[in-house]
Amino acid sequence: MLPIDSQRPDPDALLAQVQAQERKAARGRLRIYFGASAGVGKTYAMLSAARKLQAAGQGVLVGVVETHGRNETASLLDGLDVLPLKEVAYRGKVLKEFDIDAALARRPPLILMDELAHSNAPGSRHPKRWQDVEELLDAGIDVLTTVNVQHLDSLNDVVGGITGIRVNETVPDTVFDEADEVVLVDIPADELLARLKSGRVYQEQQAERASKNFFRKGNLIALRELALRRTADRVEDDVRAYRVEKSIDAIWKTGASLLCCVGPRPGCEHVVRSAARLAGQLGTEWHAVYIETPALQRLPEAERERILKALKLAQELGAGTAVLTGADIAATAVEYARSHNLSKIMLGRGHPTWPWRAAHIKRMASLAPDVDLIEIGTASRESAPAVEAGGLAGLSPFGRTLVNPFNPPGEAAAPRASTALDEQPDPAAKRRGWPYAAAAAASIAAALAATPLLPYIDQANIAMLFLLVVVLVAVRLGRGPSVLATCVSVLCFDFFFVAPRFSFAVSDFQYLITFGVMLAVGLITGHLTAGLRFQARVASHREARARALYEFARELSGALQTEQIFDSTRSAVQTAFRARAVLLLPDADGRLQPPAPQAGGGAGYLSVLDIGIAQWAYDRAESAGLGTDTLPASRIFYLPLVAPMRTRGVLAIEPENRRWILIPEQRRQLDTFGALAAIALERVHYIEVAQGALVNMESERLRNSLLAALSHDLRTPLTSLVGLSESLAGSKPELSPQQLDLAQSLHAESLRMSTLVSNLLDMARIQSGEVKFNLEWQPLEEVVGSALRASAPQLKQHSISTQLPHDLPLLRYDAVLIERVLCNLLENAAKYTPARSHIVVSAALHGAWMNVMVYDDGPGLPHGREEAVFEKFTRGERESAKPGVGLGLAICRAIVEAHGGTIQAAASPLGGAAFVIALPLGTPPEPPQEILEQ
Repeated sequence: MLPIDSQRPDPDALLAQVQAQERKAARGRLRIYFGASAGVGKTYAMLSAARKLQAAGQGVLVGVVETHGRNETASLLDGLDVLPLKEVAYRGKVLKEFDIDAALARRPPLILMDELAHSNAPGSRHPKRWQDVEELLDAGIDVLTTVNVQHLDSLNDVVGGITGIRVNETVPDTVFDEADEVVLVDIPADELLARLKSGRVYQEQQAERASKNFFRKGNLIALRELALRRTADRVEDDVRAYRVEKSIDAIWKTGASLLCCVGPRPGCEHVVRSAARLAGQLGTEWHAVYIETPALQRLPEAERERILKALKLAQELGAGTAVLTGADIAATAVEYARSHNLSKIMLGRGHPTWPWRAAHIKRMASLAPDVDLIEIGTASRESAPAVEAGGLAGLSPFGRTLVNPFNPPGEAAAPRASTALDEQPDPAAKRRGWPYAAAAAASIAAALAATPLLPYIDQANIAMLFLLVVVLVAVRLGRGPSVLATCVSVLCFDFFFVAPRFSFAVSDFQYLITFGVMLAVGLITGHLTAGLRFQARVASHREARARALYEFARELSGALQTEQIFDSTRSAVQTAFRARAVLLLPDADGRLQPPAPQAGGGAGYLSVLDIGIAQWAYDRAESAGLGTDTLPASRIFYLPLVAPMRTRGVLAIEPENRRWILIPEQRRQLDTFGALAAIALERVHYIEVAQGALVNMESERLRNSLLAALSHDLRTPLTSLVGLSESLAGSKPELSPQQLDLAQSLHAESLRMSTLVSNLLDMARIQSGEVKFNLEWQPLEEVVGSALRASAPQLKQHSISTQLPHDLPLLRYDAVLIERVLCNLLENAAKYTPARSHIVVSAALHGAWMNVMVYDDGPGLPHGREEAVFEKFTRGERESAKPGVGLGLAICRAIVEAHGGTIQAAASPLGGAAFVIALPLGTPPEPPQEILEQ
């Protein structure tokens, strides 16, 4: 077993755990009934559980339950206390929503809240029902609720890509993950389709429409797999949390997990590739780590390079790489396996003449008897062992990487990202050998200083002085000089203090035992002291690395300009990595721009900069240059700055030491620097976008206010002008033909001007939200007929036809405004097509939408202006004698979008222009019973 200290819980962690449990105890419990789609029985399961709890004596209150007309589900509400819904007025309608104030006032032990992703009506306290649930939980009330897989934020786009239908109502994944219980409600796809056909999911008309769109068998199978996987992830998190809470060290073989061994000698790449193949067969993520002991901190150049290449290969094959520290290789490996719940350890086959390797394997077996050991044979072309005792790696189904980097001995405490693998021995220091000379001199000086004290102190105390010198040498100069100091101290003790003095002869055999013990104690003490010195240096550099990240993040958090980000990033990279760096940013066309010349630094801060390589890295969002597979001979490493929305630039780095880029810890920290810089650049970009949008919004508001004021002031005189011109044309005595033509022209132009002013006023009112919609369920045929009658004067020279199926469902819309949209489209078609052109009005169902199309066989829209024609004051022909100011289509889009629909311009089936309106179908109300009985 592991040492007692390694299994003892951290007191701070225990305190935090107790505090978290206290907060959790004061909060209500949340149980989520989770399913792949509607109709699997989530609400039924929730009500069944509530009835059992009520029968057991617990108080239950039904907050919101949606039965959707299912009699079996509605029957379960009998005998349950149902909270009355609150009425909310919205756009002339009265909607019924959950009454959170009444629920908090009654404070039931348990409340049922169906459809967690529901959006509350405007005017409610919270916009989302899950926010109501959070308030109930904070009040100490337990909640049962339901949610479908498509309503989870992280899976919303995935489900939309599978089904072709994007759900707007979502729940944050944090709500799902922090729930106390998740109950999966699942049935096979065929059984769900049978429920749908039998009317146990939707009413007949809705069920038929759903079976052709969302409820296809392939969709249901895919959604079921997503729900099962998401539930499995949640259960995996519960298992991990339980193991941590209960301090369980034993490995639970709940999933595929693997630990493989990597070392500095030939053959480690074969083990990495074998691990990658096995991980692929198991379908799990995997890690590759190297355990560095104090004894292995100074390896030959070839072995250091081999370790770096093996770790880089593992990373390329999809592993999470790390370098770990530890004096006991087997214990460190077992501790890593237990903390990550790894059930298998993969080892390379060692050489039979190297017994210490077998000792490491036997020690791992004794420390972790519940772990499976897998031995990998060496490759046929390799005679050396595949695994060195100094390296171990792990594969984890959790995909987490433990990083404990090393730093070079003798390095100053500068915030440089480096490890013991990156250490470069100083040849000059080796030639001088001053640490060894200083160690020998210290032992001799101690002997000379203690010689006059021999009559006053015992020989045992003098031996202690020599041990003190050994410890000080080990702390200051390292392991090698401490070994030399130990040997010199034994010789000095024999020469100066053991009879016969000033000779190496020994008169008493017991002094040989003293020399042996003194030598052993000195060697052990020096070894342990040097190891502690090594660990202290590791901790110091780890703290320096964390401090560098913190300071860099703090500087970027206050940056408001790109230049500030440039300077902070360059300075941080130079300080942390001892590398020269420059930030390359794109122009509006996505082309990277060379850096501006710097004083004393030339163009940027790099000796050689290839914009072509940087552009390649930017376009593909992949690293290039030094240490990569793309132009690795380059002296510069090009790191793309990938932000959540897009790539924001490229960080070009020229390190002093080419090999540091291969170290996983170095790359991971550099990637973190790049991610912080990318997010900062994106934040500054959106600050500029927000400022521009604010200016545009203010300009638009002022323009709308001006248009509304002018339109309102012009409407009265124009109305008078229309009436006067009409009276003038019909005045007595009759006007002459020439005067009558002028009066009629004046009347027509007055009407046109009045229409333009009305359009201006309507646009201003729609965008300001002053238009009140009268939404009612009504057939489409009526509004199409009224629009054709209203537009008859403009269409008298054109051929009109309609294609409206007789079984179109009812739509919920404002008849006056939708008629206005159709009139504008018809008049627009008549205006821009020659006489005797054909205009068609058609409608068809498309999934959850109804598409209404107005198209013609005229000249069509100018290429590339399909969206521009919907902008205000934009016309189909830039220079035209046709009347109008370009507001008709803008008004159409504003009205359609206010109904929750869309309008687009496209090519007509007849070769002209087409305008397609998509309106949501919704769920029409059931007709009254007396109508059904007629």
